[in-house]
Amino acid sequence: MPDLKLSMLAAAAAALFATSAMAAGEDLTASLPDELKALYVDASQELMPSAYDNFTPKAKPWKWCHSESYQGNPWRVSLTNELRRLVDGLIASGDASSFEVSDSNGDVSQQINQVRTFIESGCSIITAIPGSSTGLDDVIKASYDAGIPFVTISAYVTSPYAINVDSNYSRWGLEMMDAIAKGLDGKGNVLLVEGIAGAPIVAMEKAGADKVLAEYPDLKVVRSVNGNWTANVTKTVVLQALATNPTPIDAVWTTGSESRVVAEAFAEAGRPAPLITGSITGDALGYWKANPDKYRFEGHAVLPGWNAEALFRVGLRILEGQKPKLNVLMIPIPPVSGADLGKWYQDCMTPDSVSVFPVPPTDPMPEALMNAYFTNPASIGFDYSKVPGACAAQ
Repeated sequence: MPDLKLSMLAAAAAALFATSAMAAGEDLTASLPDELKALYVDASQELMPSAYDNFTPKAKPWKWCHSESYQGNPWRVSLTNELRRLVDGLIASGDASSFEVSDSNGDVSQQINQVRTFIESGCSIITAIPGSSTGLDDVIKASYDAGIPFVTISAYVTSPYAINVDSNYSRWGLEMMDAIAKGLDGKGNVLLVEGIAGAPIVAMEKAGADKVLAEYPDLKVVRSVNGNWTANVTKTVVLQALATNPTPIDAVWTTGSESRVVAEAFAEAGRPAPLITGSITGDALGYWKANPDKYRFEGHAVLPGWNAEALFRVGLRILEGQKPKLNVLMIPIPPVSGADLGKWYQDCMTPDSVSVFPVPPTDPMPEALMNAYFTNPASIGFDYSKVPGACAAQ
């Protein structure tokens, strides 16, 4: 019963945070610039005041611990590698002593145990991509009680004791389906390729897509499959969907970085190239360059490097004693139009470049905007111009 009691206490605390803000009639985004306020419109995440108003960080050198829920695709591996590169800079300067990583491979119970081990080992901060939006709430509270900030990326959690560095994935799902609706003049057949079933952002993205589908009755979903944000899985399920659905498919709504294998599957099946949404990647750009007539894309750049950099910048600010205003710090998702693919393509990108991800030409989150999320902002010395280019390691 102790886990149940902890869960009930965490839920009560979350309700208290939210109820207090609502009772006061408080607009929690009131102090943010309009550019940031816009990121919260129609967001699914519950917004609460930060629990870190009076947080005292541990002394240097810091022990940075990162909890992964899945490392089975290049996107997740690239995020971890970029976070490691950034923390290695802290180690080189003497500000950090180590960078430790765990991977639960989709097992939420295992991730909870790994986080408990991090707490017991005296981590200074725990960053994470949680495998569940609610399953880690108890251990997040334990981390908070131990004086260890818990900061997530790309996966919102309901605990009021976490800081979520996140994007408005409901809005992204909506915008991707809206691009399809407009590209097909409101009529056609759509295949949905979702990510890992049960992952927090999957439901958010689908909720956004459903809003658009409700407005376009002639936009039909022929099938929904899970590609697990993994190339070989995505290609297999898309080929299976094509083999069992002779009906023409005009567009594919995806929630990951596998647009290249989707295009390949249609080409191999002898089907006309569909309009594909999702997140742009190096292999997709390479495929587009080699097969411009077989790749039609409208989407965004949900990039692992940029997510790692946002996570690092927020985590380091908290370790430096800066106090976030909110439990959810939204970061933008740069749009990528099919007409602009040439601006994102680089010579190292080929259809085989599955581990190459583009780098936005400018910082999507300039320092002034990041400062607005903290009550006592200060520079941490992060220089976006020093981020390695997409082809740097090729």
